[in-house]
Amino acid sequence: MSLRQKVGQLFVVRPESLEPAIRYASDAELPPYRLQAVSDGMRARAERYPAGGVLLYGHNIADPAQLERFGAELRALPGAPRLCIDEEGGRVSRIAANPAFDVPRYESAAAIAAGGDPQAAYDAARAIGTYLKRYGLDINFAPVADVNTNPENIIIGARAFSDDPAAAAAMVAAYVRGLADAGIVGCLKHFPGHGDTLADTHLGYAFTDKSWEQMRDCEMVSFRAGIAAGAPLVMAAHIAAPAVTGCDEPATLCPAILTEKLRGELGFEGVVITDALEMGAITRRYGSGEAAVRALEAGADWLLCPLDYCAAFDAVADAVATGRIPEARIDQSLRRIRRVCR
Repeated sequence: MSLRQKVGQLFVVRPESLEPAIRYASDAELPPYRLQAVSDGMRARAERYPAGGVLLYGHNIADPAQLERFGAELRALPGAPRLCIDEEGGRVSRIAANPAFDVPRYESAAAIAAGGDPQAAYDAARAIGTYLKRYGLDINFAPVADVNTNPENIIIGARAFSDDPAAAAAMVAAYVRGLADAGIVGCLKHFPGHGDTLADTHLGYAFTDKSWEQMRDCEMVSFRAGIAAGAPLVMAAHIAAPAVTGCDEPATLCPAILTEKLRGELGFEGVVITDALEMGAITRRYGSGEAAVRALEAGADWLLCPLDYCAAFDAVADAVATGRIPEARIDQSLRRIRRVCR
């Protein structure tokens, strides 16, 4: 592959990032566009800025026939992008929230776990994975592996299976296996744990004040269980952990979290993906290009949804060309991506 082809494989983007006619400052601006088909402009941009994956949101999906058609069009773009979605089961479900689809529906992860039987999490994930596979999806950014220990948390809540680490761990492991048995790649999120925070990283800075020892006994219990169950992806959160790292840098951009803790201590060998780089916790402090480069330097493999995809792509290509990021480092990420996201 050429350098630009390699760089493109490091990104998972919104369909709108490939559409030259759309510029946006916030994801809230995108639903009215109802981008649900590939345009000539998207094909032209993808020639210069190919992407390794495309993440579909609810407003990109109308009905089963449209989703299958759109998926085929996206796969035919340069880079042959993998198709990704957030379909957790509960309020974050892009297909199940659409009445045009006849699929199983779940109240929440917490409701799935309420009976205490991990088989329920397996069955839900197997069912979700089965319909995702039927509609041509490859990767599901689920399960939520956070432990919901802060009742005032405004972003996780019932998206987590439990406020008990051991209970959450059993459910997370079962969910990972259920997706895998349906032929869908799953993803643990949001490392190192979003369940004890107060703020929403979609809007700005969020942090946990826990030490690593405290996190080992809580958040890491479910992440370790998911990794042991074979989770191929882990999504990094934009939360800071100053008691662990000594700084206020978000985990997504922090080598101490991604390289030292996730890869080193937890032994994770799969793909590390960032949370969406268009979120306020990133964009209020960093430009799209610098955030993408810093995430790779920290140990991420896949860069999710930068606000300005072209700027992020060019910055990574420039960083490799100038030696700031060795091409061997890019090749390492590409090997991981190919291994777990065939």
